Formats: sequence, structure tokens, C-alpha cells
Amino acid sequence: MVRPRHLEWEGCFNARDLGGLLTTDGRETKVGAVVRADALDHLTAVGWQSVLAHGVRTIVDLRNDDERGSDTAPRPDEIATVHMPVDEIEDRAFWDHWSSGWQFGTPLYYKPHIDRFPRRSAAVISAIARAAPGGVVVHCGIGRDRTGLVCMLLLSLVGVAAPVIAADYELSHARLGPLFARRGEPDQGPLIAAFLEREGASAAEVIGATLASLDIADWLRAGGIGASDLVDLKARLLGEVDL
Repeated sequence: MVRPRHLEWEGCFNARDLGGLLTTDGRETKVGAVVRADALDHLTAVGWQSVLAHGVRTIVDLRNDDERGSDTAPRPDEIATVHMPVDEIEDRAFWDHWSSGWQFGTPLYYKPHIDRFPRRSAAVISAIARAAPGGVVVHCGIGRDRTGLVCMLLLSLVGVAAPVIAADYELSHARLGPLFARRGEPDQGPLIAAFLEREGASAAEVIGATLASLDIADWLRAGGIGASDLVDLKARLLGEVDL
């Protein structure tokens, strides 16, 4: 029986637990350790109680300053929020290209982003590893692109295989239609699928190629992630540490 991973948090559309994913050495990621989600601003009071009940005590917000708005309902005092924008949006030489079309809605920009801004993505991984006891939510606006990049790195570091990571990424498309409807926008899923088809690729293929071409050791060094962070990350997501 497959354990349901989607979380029904009132006001969110694309929240799911990263627990229950098999690693290449036969272990399984812990339920309740890390949740990926769309923006939490629209959570209702009932939604926030669901977040608390799930054990979440830290939120890592990947959005830029100008994207954040006021919460619909009060954010519980028990939850700490850390703002860690990963875009480095002031680098126009990068973003004038990557934000100019549907490529930003796909994993095609992941490897260029990791190469260009290693410290941004690495800092988020370290923040998750060092978070206070309790679950961690990592989110951007819709929980697909920036969140997908971070979750790809996070899961790869604890030994989850590329096809499993890609399958998790694809789950967002089925959840985002209602979110776009709330915004009064067309569903991006079919538009992105058509774009990738024209590019002769699929999201799964791009994620696989990205991870295959990524020198994790170089990225860790460039990003400043220490050995203790990796130990803490494995302890958080796997409940055990390689000694």
C-alpha cells in the first residue's frame, strides 16, 4: 500500500511530505521531517493548526522580498520562519535569459542556477540541516520550481535516486490547477509540457541529466556545506547517520 504524501492544509494546494521515499541503499526518508509546499500566506487558522499538528516548527521561505505578503491568518508563535531567497534576482545577466520564457517553469534552469549561485542553494540545505527539532517546510510561490530545485538537491544528498526525485517533482503538476484558478490564470501544466516537448525533453530526463552531471563534492565545497551539515541532514531525513 502506498502511503499518501499530499497534505490537506486549508489554504495550501501543493503541500506534501517528503517521507516514505526509498534510498538507493534500501533506507526510507522519515515522515514529518521535511515538507515541500506552495506559499503559506493563504493558510487559514485551521490550516495553521494542521501545520502544527504535523509537527512543523521551522519554515524556510525561498521567495524574494517583493513576493511575500501578509498572512491571511496569524502564524503560530511556535513556528520559526527563515527567509532565504535563492534567486539572487539582481543578477540580470542570468535572469534576463532564464525568466524570459517557460524554461523557468522547468528543471532546465536547475544546473545553470546551481553553477551560478552555489551558495544560495547550499545555504538552504544547511538551514534545513541545522533547524530546531521538529518538521521543516520549504516553500516558494507555487512549490514547484525553486522548491523543486532545493528538494532535488536535498533528496540526492541523502541517497534518493534520480527517478524517484523526478517522480516527486511531477506530482506538483496535478496539484496546481486549482491554485492557478484562484489566481485567475490558465493552468501552466499543459503549457510547460508542450514547451518541453518542443525542446525534445521531459522533466524526468532533465532532472536525471542534471544530477548525473552535477559534481556534488564541488558544489558542496563551493557552497560552503560542512561535513557536520551532511551528518545532521541524514539524521533529520533518515533517522540514522553513517559513521
